[in-house]
Amino acid sequence: MRVPLTTRDFLDRAELVYGDRIGIVDEPDQPAPSLGDVTWREVARRGRALQAGLDALGVGAGERVAVVSHNAARLLEVLLAVPSSGRVAVPVNFRLSQEEVRYIVGHCGARVLMVDPELETALSGVPAEHKLIIGEEYEQLLRFDTEPVPWAEPDEDATATINYTSGTTARPKGVQMTHRNEWVNAVTFGLHMQVSDRDVYLHTLPMFHCNGWGLPYAMAGVGARQVVLRKVDGAEILRRVEQHGVTVMSGAPAVWNSVLDAAEQWDGEIPGRDRVRVIVAGAPPPSRTIARIEAELGWEFNQIYGLTETAPLLTVNRPRAEFDDLEPEERARRLSRAGVPALGTRLAISETGEVLAQGNTVLAGYWDNPDATGEALEGGWFHTGDGGTVDEGGYLTISDRKKDVIITGGENVSSIEVEDVVFSHPAVAEVAVIGVPDDKWGEMVTAIVVLAEGEQADEAGLIAHCRGKLAGYKVPKRVEFRDELARTATGKIQKFKLRESFWVDAGRSI
Repeated sequence: MRVPLTTRDFLDRAELVYGDRIGIVDEPDQPAPSLGDVTWREVARRGRALQAGLDALGVGAGERVAVVSHNAARLLEVLLAVPSSGRVAVPVNFRLSQEEVRYIVGHCGARVLMVDPELETALSGVPAEHKLIIGEEYEQLLRFDTEPVPWAEPDEDATATINYTSGTTARPKGVQMTHRNEWVNAVTFGLHMQVSDRDVYLHTLPMFHCNGWGLPYAMAGVGARQVVLRKVDGAEILRRVEQHGVTVMSGAPAVWNSVLDAAEQWDGEIPGRDRVRVIVAGAPPPSRTIARIEAELGWEFNQIYGLTETAPLLTVNRPRAEFDDLEPEERARRLSRAGVPALGTRLAISETGEVLAQGNTVLAGYWDNPDATGEALEGGWFHTGDGGTVDEGGYLTISDRKKDVIITGGENVSSIEVEDVVFSHPAVAEVAVIGVPDDKWGEMVTAIVVLAEGEQADEAGLIAHCRGKLAGYKVPKRVEFRDELARTATGKIQKFKLRESFWVDAGRSI
């Protein structure tokens, strides 16, 4: 027997087995009316009402529903209900500019666009056939008195979500994740993190990011409570951990740095000691950060490695029994590696040192971009664009980023996109944008600039120029001026040489 693996399985099981249990605790402080505490039965009922509302709009299976929102229970509903009906959810980074969101909505052909009320003004110029503000307009869409039209032919190879990611081009690419991709990622992730119905998950990670790394599905499938956090704040994370008995969180190193900072001012014992498991990805954190998380917070550190194109799980680095008696510095050093392949994943290192991957979490393709798809999946392997090595124990260490991408605060930034904007300033003759080490953000977007002859510009002016044209997290936080840029004999800028002076004391190269 072969039954299609679809994202519907997770919510169906939550409703059947844990229907009377609180499934979602909505963010209380938000512009839309909070849903408060919602049982899994009510989550499923609201999901069916959303599906019936989309039926009434004439939005059928395979059509796209885009949503731009901070973390909220209604965003979680969209991720659970829209793909389950055969439609395609397109969660969009709420930090993007209006022009970037306009491009994504147009490129994927979304018929419905749902917008967080806090973003209504900023995104007023983004058109869509059906545009709804999350809150009253969203609630009016729901049809509780009508059963939704069933997905006629559930297909695990159908696209469940499209997640746009910055890469080596200025325009983001739409990563097509199938139901099989999402199902295998969620179940494998849950297995490796040993999640259960006793867990309480706090959404410290933006849900738009790889669909919350697939953890909303994994946690729903085991009936774990999910607590929504709208905006990251270290002190607030500590308060929520204490208030809700949180056991699992995930996010980029910048999240945990904010918690470490807040912990220094916390009155009393740090909540969650010997209970909380944090899952870290986005950039390799310094080993001293890992040691501080375990020593000062008493929280277990887990690291994963992956990309939007891999749903994201490729490797896992968990504290093994063999690490228990190690000195804190050595334990932290071992946990700083990207990890070993997740169950069902195969890794290889190409002749050029690039990390290649095979597995059921690898994307089906890039939306409406067959050339990029063919390049990424050449030879039957997914080309990550990262350089790395694998030791005798199977542990992957990422040593270089071959794609021209900076990862800052867990977000991908295309160097090329930022360079285009910096170069549009009339005083700039040449520019190279790189990531330099930063304890808070992992990498800091930095522009190395050569001014045109006779022209003048300062750091503040160039940053202000970029701020009006880029999403905030993409704007350079630092500008350095040089007389010339290191180049090859053929004239290509050698970014690795520009990075050297910044990374020499970091003990790593990315």
